[in-house]
Amino acid sequence: MAHAVKPAQPFLSDVTMLRERARHHVAAGAVSSSYVGDVAAAIDILQSVLATEIVCVLRYTQHSIAAKGIASESVKAEFAKHASEEQGHAMLVAERIDQLGGTPDFNPENLATRSASEYATAPDLAGMITENLVAERIAVDHYRELVRYFAENDPTTRRMIEQILAVEEEHANDMADLLARHRA
Repeated sequence: MAHAVKPAQPFLSDVTMLRERARHHVAAGAVSSSYVGDVAAAIDILQSVLATEIVCVLRYTQHSIAAKGIASESVKAEFAKHASEEQGHAMLVAERIDQLGGTPDFNPENLATRSASEYATAPDLAGMITENLVAERIAVDHYRELVRYFAENDPTTRRMIEQILAVEEEHANDMADLLARHRA
């Protein structure tokens, strides 16, 4: 006995309906009815990520200038490279906030209260490396949580956070290596 084959379900919604809905809600930008996450919560979370990245830019930049000592030139260059990469992360996050209909908050008064990491300086090279390693470990743990939070409700934001997370893990490894070499 042959089994009846069910007709294939359409992969997409009715294209006419999609077109109509897109034109009707054109002012909503990238956020459409298929977005299943909480837009306001996503923006709020991303404001915190933005603050974290900006604080990291500032800390790494200060360290890239203030580092002193016989081994400081290569470490200063690493700090400057990380500052540049953190700046790139901040721009990605700010763009995503805008895509979700928010306004990225670059107000210096709000950075310290929203940032997951702290702006911490140190008087010596080992202290600077340690402060950057601590900040990277905070970012790694925080961003792993955010990957799980966004999951399938906001795959675009999740993928962005995953991309940033990979670089933060690399930064943490770089700082751990520098600290080990400095202590050797």
